[in-house]
Amino acid sequence: MNRVSDSLISDPSLAGEGRLKIEWAMEHMPVLKRVREKFEAEKPFAGLKVAICLHLEAKTACLALTVQAGGADVTITGSNPLSTQDDVAAALAEEGVRVYAKYNPTAEEYLHYLTLTLKTRPDLIIDDGGDLVRLLHGELSHLRSQIRGGCEETTTGILRLKALEKEGSLAFPMVAVNDALSKSLFDNRYGTGQSVFDGINRTTNLVVAGKTVVVVGYGWCGKGVAMRAKGLGAKVIVTEVDPIKAMEAYMDGFQVMPMLDAAPLGDFFITVTGNKDVIRKEHFAVMKDGAILSNAGHFDAEISKPDLQALSESKRTVRKNIEEFRLHDGRKFYLLAEGRLVNLAAGDGHPAEIMDMTFALQALSLDYVNRLHQDKDKAKGPQVLPVPREIDQRVARYKLESLGVKIDALTPEQKKYLESWALDEG
Repeated sequence: MNRVSDSLISDPSLAGEGRLKIEWAMEHMPVLKRVREKFEAEKPFAGLKVAICLHLEAKTACLALTVQAGGADVTITGSNPLSTQDDVAAALAEEGVRVYAKYNPTAEEYLHYLTLTLKTRPDLIIDDGGDLVRLLHGELSHLRSQIRGGCEETTTGILRLKALEKEGSLAFPMVAVNDALSKSLFDNRYGTGQSVFDGINRTTNLVVAGKTVVVVGYGWCGKGVAMRAKGLGAKVIVTEVDPIKAMEAYMDGFQVMPMLDAAPLGDFFITVTGNKDVIRKEHFAVMKDGAILSNAGHFDAEISKPDLQALSESKRTVRKNIEEFRLHDGRKFYLLAEGRLVNLAAGDGHPAEIMDMTFALQALSLDYVNRLHQDKDKAKGPQVLPVPREIDQRVARYKLESLGVKIDALTPEQKKYLESWALDEG
């Protein structure tokens, strides 16, 4: 069923271009394709409504169509104003997904699209950064009565969920997809590492080799960014607040120092903390002329734009997705993609082969939380749930099979040995 008339999109005539992008992505997502075939046969979401809030590009479209193949009535909106691709949105609407999204909406439009998505009264949700959950626990709490549960994509969203859970306010179960090993070890590290520099290189057209790259935060995303920067020939500095992660960065061969010490040395700055104001006034005060500022955390709060604006006498756009801030002392800083996710706002996001695993986890976890709701003996109350180990390992196993990679299996004797406390040393 064509859903163009039910949708709010920028340009329906772009659907042909978007369809080609989706087809290309799906050809490189064999695990998700396998899940889609399973869903087509079993129809686990028959009669249900699913609301999705994710970066609306081709790989995400493949996930939406996979959930739709499972029998769901799917509505989707974007989780970032600059990451929606209008051609993909148009193609999805033609494929029967209700779409409320366009590239670079106003703040009012962005909120309106989120609201319209929730007004469809979904049974299940997939969230990215917690925008749907935030509204369902705030001004749109009256729309959550039939929600069975959902999944969350990012570290930022899971922090919000755990805060709600801690205060006893979480209204329905949510699966922390970001914490699954098949997500964090691959998507966060290899996906972020590659896509961040895809976005930076595409936007700036500058060399990384020989430059100093300051990576702010050394979680899995920071590890990936630092690794890729090193591979491109950069000198890498890591700043951290966690002593264990700082030790990891040190043992991985990177310089580790406070942000105030790193600020005068950096040519490129990349924030990946999930926190706010990790680069702020005192850091700008000592940065070198020409510093390039970018963010790979979910929200555009990591680099203090108010501080940057206050220190500047003028601002202009010098290339697409590059704003030049001229300070009162004559120095110039360059902010990429308005401080939003540089890999999505200024690029195409993670490679399809990486999102293959992440979105397979999303689809299978959505099925899992729905099955829990249906089985009263296994039903979970409002809590943050881990991805079951069986699902995590199944996705990794499917991925290996798609690559033609075989691994060993434990013998019955080995399993018994590992499960016994009385080890036979003879």
